[in-house]
Amino acid sequence: MTSVKVNVARSIELVGSESARLDVEVLLAHILGRERTWLYTWPEYELSVAEQSEFDALLERRKNGEPVAHLTGEREFWSLTLKVDPSTLIPRPDTELLVEVALTLCPQEGLHALDLGTGTGAIAFALASEKPSWHIVAAEKSKKALALAEENRKRLGFTNVQVLESDWFAQLPPQRFSLIVSNPPYIDAADPHLSEGDVRFEPHTALVADRGGLADIEQIAVQAGEYLEDSGWLLVEHGWQQAESVRGIFTAAGYRAVESRRDYSGWERLTLGRK
Repeated sequence: MTSVKVNVARSIELVGSESARLDVEVLLAHILGRERTWLYTWPEYELSVAEQSEFDALLERRKNGEPVAHLTGEREFWSLTLKVDPSTLIPRPDTELLVEVALTLCPQEGLHALDLGTGTGAIAFALASEKPSWHIVAAEKSKKALALAEENRKRLGFTNVQVLESDWFAQLPPQRFSLIVSNPPYIDAADPHLSEGDVRFEPHTALVADRGGLADIEQIAVQAGEYLEDSGWLLVEHGWQQAESVRGIFTAAGYRAVESRRDYSGWERLTLGRK
């Protein structure tokens, strides 16, 4: 048996990722059923044979590139712990910008909002946690991702969110929203980053779009007008090099007050427009 401290020290080099220490600590905390801070409080704790075996197996999978979120089965987003699996994208901190901007643009209560391509439900549930008076529809076309989102909804207890199956707007019943948000596929199929990092283990259908990654954004922008109330907002996340093109798409689709917002690294990663 070896201590937590020794396991962390030995494992960092083996993982080889940019976030090696964090990865190792998250995996250790996961198998021990503890918070990461506990590892610092009890660094001399010795793993049992079963715990060591489970940790070694997870470490080997991480060395082979599997995302930590898939190994633990969960990821935190907006202080919410969401279940994740390979059926959908892993929620990322950058997407919290979309939630922040949406809440700033729409401070009113009792609003109707739509999250298109909800995946795990991260955006919808983040909005619901801040605005319990809102009615939020979380639409998703993948049946597996849909089941995951519904599982997260029930586990988190959000009664103001409706999870339903729809390929963008195709299966939505006629209705109007004050806010439509989406983190759609926006990566070009030829992008070399698709063969690197965590995205290798995520569904390409949730990552890749035609027309240099802009096809789904254009479809959403064109069709959203039929579902937005007058003066309603559309917000989409996109690639760091796509802001100008997305603003052009929004303007051509008839939106006003079109602008892009920068993420925490200074890249324009979100574009919004008003009907």
